[in-house]
Amino acid sequence: MKVILKQDVEKLGRRGDVVNVAPGFGRNYLIPRKMALAVTATNLKTIEIERQALKKKAEIERQAFQSLAQNLNAVVLTFPRRAGEKDVIFGSVSAGDVRDALAGLGYDIDKKKILLDEPIKRLGNFAVPVKISMDDRAEIKVVVAREEAEGADAGVADGKAEGPETGKP
Repeated sequence: MKVILKQDVEKLGRRGDVVNVAPGFGRNYLIPRKMALAVTATNLKTIEIERQALKKKAEIERQAFQSLAQNLNAVVLTFPRRAGEKDVIFGSVSAGDVRDALAGLGYDIDKKKILLDEPIKRLGNFAVPVKISMDDRAEIKVVVAREEAEGADAGVADGKAEGPETGKP
């Protein structure tokens, strides 16, 4: 079955593409969710008109995604964690932790777009890929450092710099 995609579909195609899909997938999933239209002469003309209008909008979005990717490539996140011998940390640094740290810096990134295969469980420096759009990806540098001893002045300063100020000691 041939359908015209009304929006980008992961691993299938981009908006406006005419793709061949299994009949059940087209009838039961894509068309009811308004992700695609059946191929007809009228639908082809309609999509072509929309494609011309979207071409300009897509270029503007592409530039915005690229600037976001450049900004994210410069981000370095530091996570202080308690660690035992052999630099294995207690707990882990997950995609949710990275998302929360990015939100604290003003970036609104979905947790699913942080491509961390498994949580980080060791001290060290790591590169975490982030999917910005279908084509653009950024790489955030994550540093998992040993947490300073409790009550040390350096540890208190780090806590204020990284977390929101609540006014509580």
